[in-house]
Amino acid sequence: MQSHWPNQLNYLNTKSKPMKKSVFSIYSLTLLLLITACNHSSAQKPENWTKDQLVEPADLANIIKSNKDIPVLISVGPGAIIPNSIDIGGVNEEANMTKFKQKLSELPKSSNIVIYCGCCPFARCPNVRPAIAYLQSEQFTDYHLLNIPNNIKTDWISKGYPVTD
Repeated sequence: MQSHWPNQLNYLNTKSKPMKKSVFSIYSLTLLLLITACNHSSAQKPENWTKDQLVEPADLANIIKSNKDIPVLISVGPGAIIPNSIDIGGVNEEANMTKFKQKLSELPKSSNIVIYCGCCPFARCPNVRPAIAYLQSEQFTDYHLLNIPNNIKTDWISKGYPVTD
């Protein structure tokens, strides 16, 4: 008894080249879409600051308490709770980014600047990266980021560091 499968396989092999191209095209398109989606996901960009640019909260608190050589403190988040801070607001909003740019235009490029946000962990913060990117693009030479990896309540307030009234 002879099977019909060999004849059917030959038929598929000779007739399936367009189908193979079509399947390959679908897989290629799917892969391209996945790569594109990953590149445009809502995940934050990598950190655009160095470890050397981080200012520890305890160090900044001591500088504020000493009232000597206080840097220009700029809150690029929802509120300026650290004394002597300039309240810009979240720079992820265009109006606040404009305020940030205006304030920086008034300062020498060599100004000692410390920015902070504290709205959420650095990994999700929508404000520190655009602020740092702007400082970099404008070639400021002495800017820093207050090391608030969790949030302002955990990393500043709960430690008893100075706050505005």
